[in-house]
Amino acid sequence: MSSINRNYRATFIFDNRGKEETVDQILDGVKKVIAEVKGEVTAVESIGKKDFARVTDKKLTGANYVHVNFSGPAESPAQLREKLRLNGSVYRTFIQSA
Repeated sequence: MSSINRNYRATFIFDNRGKEETVDQILDGVKKVIAEVKGEVTAVESIGKKDFARVTDKKLTGANYVHVNFSGPAESPAQLREKLRLNGSVYRTFIQSA
């Protein structure tokens, strides 16, 4: 494994319909998962609620978007996606190299 950290920008779409969790609580959970995959959060930007351009679920026409910049090993994006795959509060995850 390489010990060189790379920079990433992740965009998360949070779905907190019918849940008592706030967006900040969901974000704290995501930050913990990033730390579990040996990542370090460098910046967080909350975009707020936006409507989807293409609606796939008529009951969910928009959600909260958050950008998270983090650094970590090359394996961290795949590990992060896998750990968040079953999290019902994280609707979508997009990760790109920064």
